[in-house]
Amino acid sequence: MEHTEILGHYARPEPPADNRQWQLQANRQWQLQANRQWQLQANREYKDRLFKAIFGRDTEESKRWRLDLYNALNGTDYKDPDALTLTTIENVIYITMKNDISFLIGSQMNLYEEQSSYNPNMPLRGLMYFAQLYQMNLSARGLDLFGSTLMKIPAPSFVVFYNGDRELPDVSEQRLSDAFEPAGSTEGFEWTAKVINIGGNHSEGLQKKCRALYDYCRYVNRVKGNLKAGMPNRNAVEDAMDYAIRGNFLDGFFKAQKMEVMNMSLTEFDQEEYDRNRRREGREEGEKIGFERGECSGIAIGKQETARNLLGMGVLSCEQIAQATGLPLEDISKMSKAL
Repeated sequence: MEHTEILGHYARPEPPADNRQWQLQANRQWQLQANRQWQLQANREYKDRLFKAIFGRDTEESKRWRLDLYNALNGTDYKDPDALTLTTIENVIYITMKNDISFLIGSQMNLYEEQSSYNPNMPLRGLMYFAQLYQMNLSARGLDLFGSTLMKIPAPSFVVFYNGDRELPDVSEQRLSDAFEPAGSTEGFEWTAKVINIGGNHSEGLQKKCRALYDYCRYVNRVKGNLKAGMPNRNAVEDAMDYAIRGNFLDGFFKAQKMEVMNMSLTEFDQEEYDRNRRREGREEGEKIGFERGECSGIAIGKQETARNLLGMGVLSCEQIAQATGLPLEDISKMSKAL
């Protein structure tokens, strides 16, 4: 998004005609507010979040940590980090995953997402994401969904790592059927997200099995503890950074990548604070500041693409796809006839 578009999003207050000083001060506040949101928007566009930087990159250390996390979750003992093939979809605007890691291992397609705010819509977002993953998988294998042969696909595994303040059990499950209207109209269809609470002292057994996750959680908990103690964001992050470097967290990753981790952390916690303030003002949790007409158009295109993918998979009815995507049933029916 262009800086000028962000500026246009904020209405400049109309000052009294006889108060020049008030006008200058109001204009400055308006400019600072717009500049800050522009910086957050720019960071979201090109910077990974810390969880993704640790577990979701194509570096040797990230491959090793990703394998350790997978083994810890599944009770497996894979040794070769290259056995996991990254399949993460970048820039999925209409799904708005911010911390997603997707990879294929054997016959299992995995999607990991870290969340600092509780979101009951993760099963639907996961379903939309997996529709894209399966389309890519089938295309890469040159398979035709419209033939008479059953197409085998990797089994899905969707895990949400929750790191927020809401009290949740160590492990819980979100079901897509909870969103169906009318209730109980699943007709045997279900899609789930496994939610693992890694905040505070939760999931200690899992953290003991995966040192990288343990170090990540210790760092995040240190930042959050500092913020709750009243430290400014930058001081809270700097103290946690020094704590991680002294403890040699992630085998020196925090020391080697200090500036990048600092920038990612400040962006994340600034954004979390900004989102909390918006929710206090009564705005919906999922609303995104800065959405303009061009982005809304991108969302509509993304919904249409997802609908076509779901139709091609032949799993959901037109009515269910219309409900999942928010598109009119008439449009879904037209797409179905065109396939």
